[in-house]
Formats: sequence, structure tokens, C-alpha cells
Amino acid sequence: MPRISFTTLILWIASTLRLLSADNPPPGIPVPEATRMELEKGVAELGIQIEELRLDLAHKPELSRLISDVVIYYNAVHYALVLDQFYRNEKPNEFDIAFEFLKTGKIRALSLQNGSAPWTRQTGLVVRGYTSKIDQSVQPYSLEIPDTYDFDNTTPQRLDIWYHGRGNTLSEIKFIHDRETQPGKFQSPDTIVVHPFGRYCNANKFAGETDTFEVIESVAKRYRIDTNRIAVRGFSMGGAATWHMATHHAGRWAAAAPGAGFAETAIYANVMSKSPLPTGYEQTLYNLYDATKYARNLFHCPTIAYSGSEDKQKQAADIMSEYMSSENLELVHIIGPGMGHKYDHASIKTINDQVQAWVRDPIDPFPTEIRFTTYTLRYNKILWLTVQSLEEHWKRSDVTAKIVDNKRIQIESRNINGLALTLSPKHVSIDSKSKIEISVDGDQLKVSPPKAENNYQIRLLKTNGKWVLGDQLRLGESRKVHGIQGPIDDAFMDSFIFVKPTGKGSSETFDRWVARESEEAVLQWWRQFRGEAQTKKDHEVTNEDIKYSNLILWGDPSSNQILARIQSRLPFEWNAKLFRIGEQTYSTDEQAPVMIYPNPLNPKRYIVINSGFTFSKFSGGSNSLQVPKLPDWAVIDLVETQDSQYPVGVIDAGFFDESWQFKAR
Repeated sequence: MPRISFTTLILWIASTLRLLSADNPPPGIPVPEATRMELEKGVAELGIQIEELRLDLAHKPELSRLISDVVIYYNAVHYALVLDQFYRNEKPNEFDIAFEFLKTGKIRALSLQNGSAPWTRQTGLVVRGYTSKIDQSVQPYSLEIPDTYDFDNTTPQRLDIWYHGRGNTLSEIKFIHDRETQPGKFQSPDTIVVHPFGRYCNANKFAGETDTFEVIESVAKRYRIDTNRIAVRGFSMGGAATWHMATHHAGRWAAAAPGAGFAETAIYANVMSKSPLPTGYEQTLYNLYDATKYARNLFHCPTIAYSGSEDKQKQAADIMSEYMSSENLELVHIIGPGMGHKYDHASIKTINDQVQAWVRDPIDPFPTEIRFTTYTLRYNKILWLTVQSLEEHWKRSDVTAKIVDNKRIQIESRNINGLALTLSPKHVSIDSKSKIEISVDGDQLKVSPPKAENNYQIRLLKTNGKWVLGDQLRLGESRKVHGIQGPIDDAFMDSFIFVKPTGKGSSETFDRWVARESEEAVLQWWRQFRGEAQTKKDHEVTNEDIKYSNLILWGDPSSNQILARIQSRLPFEWNAKLFRIGEQTYSTDEQAPVMIYPNPLNPKRYIVINSGFTFSKFSGGSNSLQVPKLPDWAVIDLVETQDSQYPVGVIDAGFFDESWQFKAR
């Protein structure tokens, strides 16, 4: 079977971007020994205060939840010390900023100990934190609270999300300092603006995408916001994040305003004119994050784009305009005359006025027409329509659904065999004397509505080529569903635990490979997603872990107790000498299996075997290249592995079918 080598791919990316010797983030400036000792002392003292707070406030949940607002300052200095990420040398330099952060953290901690939290009623610029479900790390975000905000009023406020631009040196120290000292570019009356950190610089993909929704949830608990009047905005890498969030989650936003950025990978990064070409499965996986492929969804999200006339990143708005035009949609595109990679004042006003006009009216959760396109069940919902199953992943899947009148719904679909409609009695009759008529791809169905005057759901299933009423899953049937659909990188968008083996594996070569890869995966998670991955030994995994977390299992059935426990329920044969995938047999002395699969102990969660997130650290040169590098499964050559983060030799790789079975060759 032909070998797919990543050596040339990595070298090509590195030479193209001139990043062969660059780390992402890069190493910082030297820390004077006296400064380091003093900072480490301050971090240790603040850490003790935080632990005392956890104990003191254990029975005061309203105050205990605010400890994250202290931890963000601890983390900022701690991470900079441990990861060598002090960068700024000018005044104030980042050492001085770090000392100020330690003071602020101690002041907030003391306030909580005294039963108060004055920053929670602060207007203007304020930085806060939340605990992420992904890895239990505390992540920062900042807010601009208008002076007109009345903390005692009950009227919800509009919310703007602003996605920041790329910066390899955007540590927590820089992010928090900038957000405490510099207001954003766009100001709107009576609007709360939130700036997510987005877990560093990943264009709000993967964990950065989850960060957006966790930030919204945190803000909604702490301030009064109108969740039907949220706008997403950003510039440069933040513009790319806006394109992605607007197209993949179009039903969530009242408006979108991307500036510059990128919208897809192949053309923006010019990958298709180089040799070798990206692998077929990598090109297929561009369908995960390419906003162009989801342009049709902007039917539901009013969008105004900005580009400087001289900016190379104008390409993003131009190509989105082309894709939208093919869907009979027109992009509002403001072009700053003579401008490079920045806004001009006239364009800022035009964009702000338009967004304010759109956001003035809240989202209608029950429009009479839905237009929705997806390629994966990771993105399966818009307003009152949910795609529950696909005929085949990574192919274009479309739904057009119309409420013709209060008794008739018309639906046309492609590559879809499971749908759910959440209907409102305000739009569809609940008169029990007459049925609702639903036409799906020409099949005529009749549904008796419930008597209760609440929203209700209708499930539709395509079986043997015909649409019927019913669920997409039958008892005992395994199928790709939302959140359990792959690829490997999907496991790192929700709670996960690295599970290390405690026994000996099939060979010393394999054990060395596992040790190196697992250690590098933890380090890269810390560096690129700004969290400390939860790690346990195999015998420490609890039933709670199995229930709530994806398990990233390192080793083989000989070395990892969890793999031994589920070995017979895996989709391939695996013993001490060999493993067999499909019709191919591999030696455990020379190759290793890598894959994602529903956890046999809890099919609502994943297991991942022998892999962290799959895009290389070299992809940090351009966020457009931060896309999955492996599909659902792969076979890795241990002997040819040279780079500890990204295996050189991928012998074979592919996707599971919709029933989580190996696809026939």
C-alpha cells in the first residue's frame, strides 16, 4: 500500500512560510534571575491565596464562582514563567505588568475573602474569567461595559463579540494588559462588547470555537444580555473567526461584520499549486472549516464585510461574495479606498451604523423559511431545524424548509436521512381536529400536533428511500450523530482526559513512541490551546470520567487497562504482535493504530487512541492551515517517525462510514 509521507509536506509549509525554525508561540526574552525569583515568589503567594479561597468559599457558591476572576492573573504570570513567554521590553515591560497583575490578583482575592467583588459592578474595561469544560482551565475574557449600564435594571442589553487579530506573542499577559488599557475600535451605545481570548491564536477554531459559547454563557450569567441580539465582529484573524462563526452558526447571530481575514484554506494558502498536494482526506477535511462551503447559511445572518482596497486579505470577502452570489445572496462589502490592512474612519462609521440597524431587531427563532447547508453533523442545527443524520459525511448536505401556512410544511433535502423540526404553536396550528401536512422530498406525511401550547418536536427518518415519522436511531444501532461524528480533532472540543498506560506495551519501540507522542501532545495543548490537559493513569479513570469526558487512550491493550477492557469491542483486531484494519495486517513492532471511535463504555463520548490534536505546530504559520491533518483513523509508521509532534510516516488513513464501520476499499 502506498505510503503518504508528511516530510515533504512539512518542509513545504515551513519553507513557504519561512517558519522552519520558528516555534509558535516563539521563545520570549531572557528573564533576569532576580526578577524570576521575585515573580515566582509572588505567583506562589497568590496560588496559596487562591487555594485558601477555594476552602473558605466552598459553601458560598455565589462568591466561589468568582475565583476564576482571580485565577486569570495567576495564570498570566505562571504561564509566562513556565513557557518562557515574556516578550515586551519597552516601558511598561511585561515584567512590570506581571508584578501589577499579581497585585491585582491579590486585591481581588482579598475582596472575595471579605465577601465583596467590586469589579463585578464596574463599567468601562474589565477582565474576567471562567472555567472551561474542556480541560477545567480558567480562561480570560474582557468586557466593555457601557457607562449607561444599570446593574439594577432588568432590561437585557445587546452584545457584540469582537474577535482579536493574530499575534504569535499574544500571551495572557499581553491580552489582559491590552484589554485593561485599550477600548475596542467599534463603540455602540447601550452595548456590551466582549473580547474572547479564544485560547490564543487559532482563529476561534476547535477549542477556540467552544470558547465563544462558554464566554457567552459566562457573560449571560453575570450581566443581562439579549441572546437574540448578538453580533459577531473581528478583523484580520478575527475577521477569519467571524466568517467561520457566522457561516457555521448563522442562526445564533443578529449580524456579522468580518474585516479581512481568510475564509477558506486551499486558495488563500495557495496549497493546490505546490508539490506535493495535500492528501485527499486533508482536502476533504477542508469542508469542516471552509466558510465558503457554508455561505448559503448567511441567508439567516445579515453580513457586512470590510476590506482595504490594497489589502491582500481582501481575497476573503471577494471569494465569499462569489460563493454567496451562487446561492442568490448578496454580500454587503465596504472597501476602504487606498487602505492596506486597516480600517478607515468613514468605513468604521458605515459598518457601525449598518450593524446597529440590523441588531435593533432581535432574531426571529421561527422564520417561515430555512436554508441550511452542512458537511458534518458537528454543524447540524439552525433555528427550528436540526439535521440528525447524513447519508454520507463530508459531502454537501442541504435543507430548504418552508412553513407554507399554519397546517403545511414543505421540505427539500440532499444527502440527509434524519431531521428534527422544533415547531411553535404561534406558527403551526395545534388544533387537534386537523393534522399538519409535511412534504419531504415529495413524500407526504401527516402529523397530529400535541394539545399542549408549547414548542414541540417532530422527528423525520428516511428509510428505504422514503421519509417516515420516527427517530434516526434504532435500538442497538450505532451511527454518527452530532458530537460523535469525528474526525480525531473533534474530541478536543469538549471535556477530555489523557489516559496514560501503566504497563508495558507490545515493544520497546512502541512504548518509546507512546511516551514521546503523549508528552508532546500535553505540551502542545498547553502552548497552542492555553490549558493544562487533564491527565490520569489508566487505573485512576472513574465512572464519572467515562460518563462526562472523552478518553484519549495512550498505549495498547497490553499496557493500558482501559484499552484491555474494551479491546473486544473495538472495530479491529489488536494483539501483542499485530493489528488488522480492514484487510491489512500491521506489525506492532513497526506500526501503531490511531483513531477516534464512540467509547464502548459510553457511546455518548469518544475514545481516541494514540493521538492529540492533529495539526502540526508548523501550521501555526498561518491559521488557514490549522485544519485537521488526520481523518477518523490512521496507521502510523513508528520506525520512520522523526518529529515528536507530527508523525512523518502515515501508512494509511481514512474515514469510518455513518455506522462507524471501516469503509470498503
